[in-house]
Amino acid sequence: MKITAFNGTHKTGGSNTAILVDHFLQGAAEEGAQIEHVRLAQARIQPCTACKACWQKTPGKCVIADDMSVLLEKFISSDIVVLASPIYADNISGLLKTFIDRLIPVGDPHWEFDEHGESRHCRRHAKPTRLVAVSNCGYPEQSHFYVLRLYFRRLCRNMHLELSGEIYRGAGALLSGGIPEFAGYLASYLDLVKNAGREVVRHGRVSEPLSESLETPMVTLPGFNQLFLAKVNQLIDAHITPKTS
Repeated sequence: MKITAFNGTHKTGGSNTAILVDHFLQGAAEEGAQIEHVRLAQARIQPCTACKACWQKTPGKCVIADDMSVLLEKFISSDIVVLASPIYADNISGLLKTFIDRLIPVGDPHWEFDEHGESRHCRRHAKPTRLVAVSNCGYPEQSHFYVLRLYFRRLCRNMHLELSGEIYRGAGALLSGGIPEFAGYLASYLDLVKNAGREVVRHGRVSEPLSESLETPMVTLPGFNQLFLAKVNQLIDAHITPKTS
């Protein structure tokens, strides 16, 4: 089984999104999966121009000369793909959206109806068949992933993919381990993320009990949100350069 994660964070170094992806892939690798973590920020990806050449003139091939030709091959050779992004303005990052826009060549221009009678494009390739969504945001509440939950369901419907797992983590600032008081909670949560990778390889999807565990607050202390907010604001203030008159 081949699993490829396409990480849409704009950071080229360490990031909270990368921490989630790496732990998920580590669990998958422990079950024998072939894994790859693709950092889209390190690739040259131009926006789609909607020229439709990949449907009409060069079927399945984009005419834009950049790194997407290699990334498309990675995509269609994978059994499972992971799409990962931090929350940017209530949605995925612009980088990941540009990558998804450029996936048009994997589709077929002909239309069909799905099992509910709703139209969509036919698929061109046999793989991938499953998708795992990964995201994090700075705010502690899980409600901030509302848009992504709908978006990835619609994306999977349109691309003939099964949504095999969703890993959404509020209080993403904890993932980097920068707040020592929460180290124990972080370790326990990242173990759950690794278990998600294991389950996707074993069973094709993240189980309902594990999904529920992944959705629970990373820290369940009374008043955690207020404590976390105060800690984050202290870190922010420490990095703000005072204005000089």
